[in-house]
Amino acid sequence: MDISNKILQLITENIQVFKINIIDESYKHANHKKDTKGGHYKLLVVSNNFKGMSLLKRHQSIYQILDNMMKVDIHALSMKILTEEEYNNSK
Repeated sequence: MDISNKILQLITENIQVFKINIIDESYKHANHKKDTKGGHYKLLVVSNNFKGMSLLKRHQSIYQILDNMMKVDIHALSMKILTEEEYNNSK
């Protein structure tokens, strides 16, 4: 299973997802010196599980879900985490 699918699987198994988008941006960092083999990913997660949570708590919840992948499969992770209402209002 590739890394993007593994991220998708872990997140969807742990929270109810309205929308998820995972972009592998590792190619942009081909010559980037890093201390791990992990890739660079951009993540959009829309879920009502985030209602009432601060931005910090939202990020912490995703990091907790992906904990075993961080620093091994994932070197860098950019996240946009929204509720359904926030997502619909941002269109």
